[in-house]
Amino acid sequence: MKKHFLKITFVILLAMTFAASGFAADEPLPRPPLAKKTAKELVAHGHARSDEYYWLNQRENPDVIAYLQAENAYTDAVMKPAAGLREALYKEMVGRMQQSDMSVPYFENGYWYYTRFEKGKEYPVHCRKKKSIKGAEQVLLDGNRMAGNEKYFHIGSFAVSPDNATLAYSVDTVSRRQYRLRFRCLKTGKEYAEEIRMTAGRMAWAGDSRTVFYPVIDPETLRSYKVMRHRLGAPAASDVAVYEEKDETFDVGIGLSRSRRFLLLASRSTLSDEYRFLDAARPDGEFAVFQPRARNLEYSIDHLNGRFFVLTNDRAVNFRLMEAAEDRTHREHWRELIGHRADVLLEDFELFNGFLVLSERRSGLTQVRVLPWGDAEGYAIDFPEQAFMAYPAFTAEPATELMRFSYTSLTTPSSLFEFNMKTRERRLLKRQEVLGGYRPEDYATERLMAPAYDGTPVPVSLVYRKGTPKGAATPLLLYGYGSYGASTDPAFSPVRLSLLDRGFIFAIAHVRGGQEMGRAWYDDGKLFKKMNTFTDFISCAEYLVRRGYTSPAKLFASGGSAGGLLMGAVANLRPDLFRGIVAAVPFVDVVTTMLDPSIPLTTSEYDEWGDPNQAACYDYMLSYSPYDNVRAKDYPALLVTTGLHDSQVQYFEPAKWVARLRALKTDDNVLLLRTNMEAGHGGASGRFRRLQEVAFEYAFLLGLAQEK
Repeated sequence: MKKHFLKITFVILLAMTFAASGFAADEPLPRPPLAKKTAKELVAHGHARSDEYYWLNQRENPDVIAYLQAENAYTDAVMKPAAGLREALYKEMVGRMQQSDMSVPYFENGYWYYTRFEKGKEYPVHCRKKKSIKGAEQVLLDGNRMAGNEKYFHIGSFAVSPDNATLAYSVDTVSRRQYRLRFRCLKTGKEYAEEIRMTAGRMAWAGDSRTVFYPVIDPETLRSYKVMRHRLGAPAASDVAVYEEKDETFDVGIGLSRSRRFLLLASRSTLSDEYRFLDAARPDGEFAVFQPRARNLEYSIDHLNGRFFVLTNDRAVNFRLMEAAEDRTHREHWRELIGHRADVLLEDFELFNGFLVLSERRSGLTQVRVLPWGDAEGYAIDFPEQAFMAYPAFTAEPATELMRFSYTSLTTPSSLFEFNMKTRERRLLKRQEVLGGYRPEDYATERLMAPAYDGTPVPVSLVYRKGTPKGAATPLLLYGYGSYGASTDPAFSPVRLSLLDRGFIFAIAHVRGGQEMGRAWYDDGKLFKKMNTFTDFISCAEYLVRRGYTSPAKLFASGGSAGGLLMGAVANLRPDLFRGIVAAVPFVDVVTTMLDPSIPLTTSEYDEWGDPNQAACYDYMLSYSPYDNVRAKDYPALLVTTGLHDSQVQYFEPAKWVARLRALKTDDNVLLLRTNMEAGHGGASGRFRRLQEVAFEYAFLLGLAQEK
């Protein structure tokens, strides 16, 4: 490996250069760092591509770290004039937060469980009380004490043994999804000696309260590929593998059924699932295959009251619900409970002794449907707004008529309700408190349908403060994602008020690649139809301009991860349409990443993006990959963020993209790369540090929006 690839030279520029970009400075600023070019030829299917910044993938190379630090220094210098605005934004966001807060307790196996936050502290405190919520508190996990001086800290998950005596929990201090599994005696508070490393962060107890099952990850690809069985108190080296997934396009997980009778081991890929099950009272037994995997057969299972329930796409694009006997679980024995509907996507289900609760999506909006057993139709819970998000919340015990559901909209803070499934009465248990005098009636929402290039109507959700003028001078931030079938629902955000109160309109483009309009919406935005995601977003932006909400001079876009891919593609396709773009942890080097099976998530996502080892997939992916399509032309102002330890989108993708943009773009618009050297895909840990990152992004947008 050659050293000293990078030589960074700072050349002083006039402050007026940055004033023209909306970032006026009181003193001269350095020229942005330029990454050294070291051409590497990448060849596939007879195509040769030169990647002059390929060397940036060397995470341990001091020159790489120096380059990232130089970019951070440049970003800090450019954003220095906005320091006051950033601080004001941060204080606003903190000021809206109820710092001393507590979740609504839920009852499970003799205890009330809840999470609380303490004023001024970053991390949650997980607690329980026995029998009565007025009883003495037992702290299970205090994230603030456990974090200590760690620069990153995250509690993955935790589970209490059936006898309520032992806590299993996982912790990540790197931000790379490499969780350490620990155990604590809840009677004495003492930790067990064993610590299990390189786990996926999840676990499930067997019925004996001595046996725990957990998935482990591959140290290189981070794929969850094997499920282990651990005996409490035994060394980790003695743990036994109960299942290993050999297919690199699948990963594994473990959990308990609703009845707690069965351990459920899932092998899942983009287009295929396979479950195994084991009586939780027989942890030394063998897992049985529920239904063997088959290409394009997706299913998930649960169990209650002596039977299995199966959510599947078998002869049902929008999924249907089946049931199966415990001893006859293969597909030929499944019996239909809820049939396929062309206009309704069946997303999930919850089981109660007397009721079945369905999570559905109709006309792009979520709904919650309740069916008493034996009633084929049931009823949908009604909601007052035109655009909202509603879904069943965790209800621990199935032997109840009281179900919890969550509700939110672009103007309604997150709200938890208790709903009587028999009488249909609802009771508000908790609504997210927004300090500072927030009034929902001061804001307005709209839902539009923008025609895509092929005529397909694409939903757009908007929110703004009442009285905000609509016109060419109005700043508008358009957000999009559009991948993995993940729908972007119109949910409330208290931090977003800092933009709305400064005259911004916020909009969500519900583009294809998500699942808002049914399963076909997802299928039409992946693989060889991926370009629909990008053109849908552009169509939504053009529609908002045509309708007079804003103009290209005041139109901004944002997206993260796969939504960052969307931002990169849009920047290449229609740079003239946007004044500025925020691309968070963006997946922008599609072809090179998907050609490298050692990179996390690569092999498991061939069915999402395509396998570039196949010529047709390679050519199509190359046609839209943002890094490969940077050209010598004008681009919008760009803020690109990443994390050095990102496990989902490696830091070097956005770093390479920015380096190539710096070398080729022909404009004077600001281009910033900000790398969190201590975090990964989700950014900083801790509720206050996250707000600092949001304040930085908002200051970037507001600086551009305030240009004349």
